[in-house]
Amino acid sequence: MSEIRLDRIHNQYVILAPERLHRPNLQNNKQEHKSNSVCPFCEGNEALTPPEVYALRENAPNSVSWKTRVVPNLYKAVQVELQDISMRDGLFEYQSGVGAHEILIDSPCHDCDINDLSVGAVEDWLRSMIIRIEDLKKDTRLIHLNIFKNFGINAGATQEHPHTQILALPIMPKNILDFLDRNMNYYLRHGRGKIEDIVQNEIKANKRVLDIVGNFVSFCPYASGYPFEVMIAPKTNISNLSKCTREDVTDLAHIIKIVFKKLYKQLGRVDYNLYFNLAPLNTNFENEAYMPYLDKNYRFTIRITPRIYGLGGFEISTGMSINSVPPEECAKLLGKL
Repeated sequence: MSEIRLDRIHNQYVILAPERLHRPNLQNNKQEHKSNSVCPFCEGNEALTPPEVYALRENAPNSVSWKTRVVPNLYKAVQVELQDISMRDGLFEYQSGVGAHEILIDSPCHDCDINDLSVGAVEDWLRSMIIRIEDLKKDTRLIHLNIFKNFGINAGATQEHPHTQILALPIMPKNILDFLDRNMNYYLRHGRGKIEDIVQNEIKANKRVLDIVGNFVSFCPYASGYPFEVMIAPKTNISNLSKCTREDVTDLAHIIKIVFKKLYKQLGRVDYNLYFNLAPLNTNFENEAYMPYLDKNYRFTIRITPRIYGLGGFEISTGMSINSVPPEECAKLLGKL
């Protein structure tokens, strides 16, 4: 039986329609990159990328023997070198494309996704993000930070070698501002943030929880927009990945590894998007009302959304998702290793 559920994080409805699971050609035809060209992200090809801005290594920059490596995106969407200028011409408003667009190469291994990495390598991946967050925060023009990973063609990846993108902007995306506003109103009514109550409710219900490791819990959200979608959140108010302790990072690496082991066991090597929802980097006129309260009411989260099938006209035109596998069923299936 179909249900329409409210996603209280995004303030959008999601349709759960198990009947659609049986429609023909549900799964996208699996496409793979078939390239004979030299991979610029592989160890030994450091000269094929722009000079690194950070690398986890013990030797000279831009050489071999690194664990993770961060370089400017060769095809960057925004540029840190530009001046932050905003203009208005009648109803047309724009500003220069200021920002930072970086590539975090997850590991030297060309064929190693997160599921293939050791827990220590996942920790290195997370710690490299923290280093970049702290560095980018020094540029006070940069307000919003987006960290995301596209894996596989169906998820929008254009490079075979597993990597993560870091994109910092001088503006707040409207959907993020909308959440900050709703979260603040919720906090003023209840003394708690939305994610805090969602996490507590998921743990109490124990229908969609996958694992709890230290200070982190993984679960299939009540109003999942995608089949086998997983959220990871801290059990305490940690507003940004950069505020995690060393113990937190270790626990987070463990639970990420567990989630991917379960996903790959059930779905195989599936295409997916992974993204972090983080507190703003710096204050500007758009977010200044919320910044003093973030340590009290905001928790960073990670979303992993397998791309089992593509979006259609309904999803694009309404902003709503149709999910053919209820999260309760996904949690049961993922719980079996």
